Formats: sequence, C-alpha cells, structure tokens
Amino acid sequence: MNEQRISTPGIARRNEAGRGALAARTRGAVHVIGAGLLGASVGLGLRGRGVEVTLEDLSPTTVALAADYGAGRVRAADDPAPALVVVATPPDVVADVIERALATYPDAVVTDVASVKLAPFAELTRRGVDLTNYVGSHPMAGRERGGAIMARADLFKARPWIVCRDEETPADALSLVEAVALDLGGVLMEMTPEEHDRSVGLVSHLPQVVSSLLAARLVPAAEQAIGLAGAGLRDTTRIAESDPELWVQILGANREPVVEMLDAFGADLAAFADALRDPEHAGAKRRIADLLAAGNRGVARIPGKHGSSERFAKINVLVDDRPGELARLLTELGELGINMEDLRLEHSPGAQIGFAEIAVLPEVAERAVSDLVERGWRTL
Repeated sequence: MNEQRISTPGIARRNEAGRGALAARTRGAVHVIGAGLLGASVGLGLRGRGVEVTLEDLSPTTVALAADYGAGRVRAADDPAPALVVVATPPDVVADVIERALATYPDAVVTDVASVKLAPFAELTRRGVDLTNYVGSHPMAGRERGGAIMARADLFKARPWIVCRDEETPADALSLVEAVALDLGGVLMEMTPEEHDRSVGLVSHLPQVVSSLLAARLVPAAEQAIGLAGAGLRDTTRIAESDPELWVQILGANREPVVEMLDAFGADLAAFADALRDPEHAGAKRRIADLLAAGNRGVARIPGKHGSSERFAKINVLVDDRPGELARLLTELGELGINMEDLRLEHSPGAQIGFAEIAVLPEVAERAVSDLVERGWRTL
C-alpha cells in the first residue's frame, strides 16, 4: 500500500482546483447502492451538480423514500451501465456488495463510503477479487440519526474525504472518485486502510464508546440529578444517540485499534481514580493536575474553524426564550462588525431564558462585550 498522503502538494492542488467536474467526466449515471443517510446525501449532492443518479437498496421502502426526497431515481433493469458505483451499505455487507458491483459493472469504477476500510479490503483480497477498478473512500460526515429522511445535499461540505488506493489504482479511476468528493464539497485526504482505521478509531470510534458509556450512567440516576444537566453533559453525550446496531458493526470491524485505545483510556481512568481516592497522598494532586492538563493540550490540537489551529474567546450572552431574540442578537453582532466564529446554545432548566456562547477573535472580545452591554444585552 502507498504511504500516507494527507497533505501532499498534489492533493492540495486538487482541493484548490474547484468543483463541478464530475458531470463532464462521467460517461453515464452514478449508481448508488444503499439509500440511507450517506447514500441519499450523495445522491442529493450529485443531482444538485447536474449528475444523473440511480438508486438501489434491499428495502423497496428505503429506496422509494430516497427517490421521493430527490436523491435520484430507482434503477431499472434496462438502464445502461453506470460509470461510477458508490456503495453506501452497512459495514457487515460492504465487501459482498463491492464484489457484486465489480462483477455486475466490470467497466465501472466502484467506491464505498464505509467507515472502516481495512476489513473489507482484506476480505476482498482474500477472495481474490480483482480490485483494479475499486477505490475505497470515506467521508468524515454523518448525523446521530440515519435514514434517507435525514439526508442533506451539503452533508459533506468542508468535511475530510479520505481516499484509500494501492499502487495499481488507475489514474482515471482515482480521478473519478476524487471528483465525487470535490463536487460534494469534501476536502481530499489520502491514507492507507491501516492508517485510516487507526485514525478514525481515535477521533470517531473511541469517542462514541466513551460517550455511550457515560450516557448509560444516567439511566439509574435520580430525576433531580438529571434536572441539573448543563452544557458539559450535553456536549459529552451528544453522539450517544447514535444507532447501536450500526455501531456494533463498525466497532466489530475495527476492533483491534479500538480495543488498544480503550485499554490505554482505561489505564488513564484507573490512574486518575487511584489519585483521587487519596488526594492528600504525596503526588496525588500533581497526578490529577497532570492528567487534566494533558486534556487541555489534547483539546488545543483539535482543528478549529476551517481546519486552523486558531483559538477563540468565548462570550456568554443571556437570551430571553421568546421568538426573534436570537435572531436579534445575531443581527446586532453583524451591525457591530463582530464576526461570530461559532455558536452554542443552552437553555436554563425551569427558566424562560437561554445562554448563547459566542466564539469571537480574542482581539475583539472586549469590544464585543462592551457594545452588547451598551445595547441592553446581559453577559456573563
């Protein structure tokens, strides 16, 4: 397999080269197999770019619903062969579907959008399938709820789209898959399947497990305690709403790196708990502080707006819970010339008021607070 190519000049140039090229490159329709969230979103996005899209799914209801939402039309038996096939099925059947697509459409390029890349690649290789026209890929995009009803044409916009290929991948096949990613607004990255699975294990699969296990601790909790929940709990449990059946498949397919990371995470938890059991013991407070400080350093590495490392100041504004108040706040920020870099909302339990946490550039934070207070807004 090729070495990791996350930020090579070639990838950078292709990311900057513009979009809208796929319709001109395809010699026929793009066929999407799997009409759930990702498949329907691919269809919606490509149709918005003028690309003909046909759909297929084991469930007649699912494919009909995706077609009704405008993601494409149901593929007919006498349709000409597609130029490109996008496999968007669950992880436990993706290798089977890729193999069938390669056999059914031998002249088409086949890609998939599964969140695990090594397991299907290894299985297809074990079966002796000719993978010349197969290019694995994975858009780092999704939602807590699945299905065509949740699909969005802009789901992939500004999100990393990882492409995995081997040294025998034809240039035109790679170019076609990259054109899909670019037309849908994705940011191209290249990795080997091994690098991909270890990376998503850290930034996606481990957080899912931690979030779900934390949320599970809420099940036996008293209602009085739950009523105190604030932004911290909501932030750390947001993805716990994800589909358990899908995640059983994802985690099972990527179990080795995830188990390794869970073991390391468990060791950190055990060390933290040991220090907290006797915080007056020599070195205990330092151990607690070191672990918390490591968290600070880790958060600082997460890319911010547009993938930059720039950090922003936070302003908390009290907003009355009535129609039009949030819109008024945002309008007045615009009138003051304050660019809002990010926004998070939180409601106060039992009170008709909310908190808007607004991220701004540090150099304008003081002026933003002063100007908002002058206009009658309450800040924290």
